[in-house]
Amino acid sequence: MKVSKVLPGYDFIPAEFLPPGADEYWLRNAQQTELFNKKTGDWRILKPEEIEILENNRNSCANWKDFLVCDPFDPALIRDSCFYGLIRIGSLQNVFLKYHDFCIPAGIRGSTIVSCDIGNDTAIQNCAYISHYIIGNNCILSQIDELQTTNHAKFGNGAIKDGEGEEVRVWIDVMNEAGGRSILPFENMITADAYLWAAYRDDTELTKKFTEITQKQYGGLRGNYGIIGSNSVIKSCSIIKDTMVGESAYIKGANKLKNITILSSADEPTQIGEGVEMVNGIVGYACNVFYGSKAVRFVMGRNSNLKYGARLIHSVLGDNSTVSCCEILNNLIFPFHEQHHNNSFLIASLVQGMSNLAAAATIGSNHNSRANDGEIQAKRGFWPGLAVSLKHTSVFASFAIIAKGDYPSEMNIPFPFSLINNNVHKNRLEILPAFFWMFNLYALERNSWKTKNRDKRKVKIQRFESDYLAPDTAEEIITSLSHLEKLLGEAGLSLTDKNDKDGNYVHFISCHDFEHSKRDQVIIRPYEAMDSYRQMLRYYAAKTTAEYFDSRPELNFSDLCKQLGNLHNSQNRIKDWVNIGGQIVPAFRVDELRKDINEGKYKTWDEIHRVYEQWAQAYPLDKCAHAWAVLFQDRGNPIPPDILTFKKELAAALEIRTWIETHIYESREKDFLNPFKKATFRNPEEMEQVLGKTNNNPFIRVIQKESLLFKEMIERVKTRLTAN
Repeated sequence: MKVSKVLPGYDFIPAEFLPPGADEYWLRNAQQTELFNKKTGDWRILKPEEIEILENNRNSCANWKDFLVCDPFDPALIRDSCFYGLIRIGSLQNVFLKYHDFCIPAGIRGSTIVSCDIGNDTAIQNCAYISHYIIGNNCILSQIDELQTTNHAKFGNGAIKDGEGEEVRVWIDVMNEAGGRSILPFENMITADAYLWAAYRDDTELTKKFTEITQKQYGGLRGNYGIIGSNSVIKSCSIIKDTMVGESAYIKGANKLKNITILSSADEPTQIGEGVEMVNGIVGYACNVFYGSKAVRFVMGRNSNLKYGARLIHSVLGDNSTVSCCEILNNLIFPFHEQHHNNSFLIASLVQGMSNLAAAATIGSNHNSRANDGEIQAKRGFWPGLAVSLKHTSVFASFAIIAKGDYPSEMNIPFPFSLINNNVHKNRLEILPAFFWMFNLYALERNSWKTKNRDKRKVKIQRFESDYLAPDTAEEIITSLSHLEKLLGEAGLSLTDKNDKDGNYVHFISCHDFEHSKRDQVIIRPYEAMDSYRQMLRYYAAKTTAEYFDSRPELNFSDLCKQLGNLHNSQNRIKDWVNIGGQIVPAFRVDELRKDINEGKYKTWDEIHRVYEQWAQAYPLDKCAHAWAVLFQDRGNPIPPDILTFKKELAAALEIRTWIETHIYESREKDFLNPFKKATFRNPEEMEQVLGKTNNNPFIRVIQKESLLFKEMIERVKTRLTAN
């Protein structure tokens, strides 16, 4: 502690960091103009009678000439407060501000204010120390121990200010504890940005450019003031330092908020609750952080939630995600992630969205190496079950569900929609490819429905793929079919005859290279899996092509053939697709973007985000062209794309859709027919009152409606084809 007689509130920016001819308020004035359209001439000095009223109300000011106000101004609404530095207050009238049942009058009471701008009709009461903040209109600030901004505040952005060294720059070590994939957080970061930065580490020029772009956009000049956006409420908080707060935010009972940006707006308000501690990061629009949650070195995407003591550390959490109770360290998590259990643990992983972690899941908590540099990469739909323990380094295809167990070794599972089981009795790894399609379509379809239904973003920077059948998963299926054909050949089995040499039906075959161990590995139901995969491809191809054709009424079939045939065929089908933050993109587009960034074409993150939108505009055609190639060229023998063949494929897709609807209904109905499910009820009537009927299940009704819409779409397409 230092003792000083120098008045606080002045010389906020050291002289050596001021531009020529500028004073310490130049950035503050620029912020005021940008945010509230106010200029220095909009305030006036106090009248003598106003000063007298203020002093009679036990207020003090180091220099009343530096206390400026706007009309109308009622000095009687300021009491028992101390002011230092340049103070500028907007209009102040005898009105009340109310948030829920909390209602207090506008004005300043029992507070110490240092060099701040305060908006119109704002209420500040019992705030021990507020320093260097621009506070918006109609805000409530109550019972805050410390609210201040330093001259070198970065507000959670991974930049440094003039005169600072690299050692103070804040990095986030995503995907790897050892820091080899470190990225810099910034205010408008989305998971696509984080993935580009963290995944392509061989592109050293790209990493360098991203650092330069972030530094240029968010670093440099000292002296920005903190912001409290209009209509925000902050009450009963301990320490808020170097923190930007957007409009209409609600912060109640937080312990510590330091070096962060809290994005919030009237349409997408953010709330932070009791016991929360957040340091060095970005909180997205419409986020909720409650009940003792902790976040350090982090980015939270739009409409995401931390609750019940969740810990988010060195991680990026994607949009529309909810994390409760658990611990998350060193991760890059794409949108639509669910993790709700106190004893679940996720570390050093890339989880590519539409994912769910069950209780007692410890993903990457154990290392099979001598250093903490392992990783886990899981594609869309990752679902480790109860008490699953996985080792670094492991890789999982899309929509992999992992049965309960302590998996002893690293795994590389290329089969999408598969069930992975650690059979301890037979001491072997078991893989059932296409499990979801064969046995749990209810969960698979519901995942896609939830993804669409839970996207509450008002502003959609990225367009996410919610369908479980898309170019990325279709390519995984094609690769898996090749794997299975090879394994059948190695086992001396025919690709068509499903019996072994003794005439017995083949229930499993041996496999290898999917687990880093010497124990047995087997593929369960290989022939059924191949049939399911082919059915999924056929459905994907016809459905996607029909949806595109239906959305383009200006096209006839001949036009469609020319448009799609020129883009893809069996020789040039796009096989490499990238899930970049939940958005599915041909890999060549990502490579083009990287090249353009390296050459200096894009100089801000906003410009890069506009490229993502261009990708989204191109995606329907990219996706359809891929499906077209699968439909006519890549299902074995190529077939010519004619109307008759296309109609047959549409009819087959409609049959598959009917099968899907029936299968989903039967999957749910099993729960109601299960005798153990009935055991807690005295009679069927009680069970029906508690659980309802299968027919009344909300999701079953959704599926029935979607099937009806699908049938109507197929009929429209057929009608247009007949007209051709």
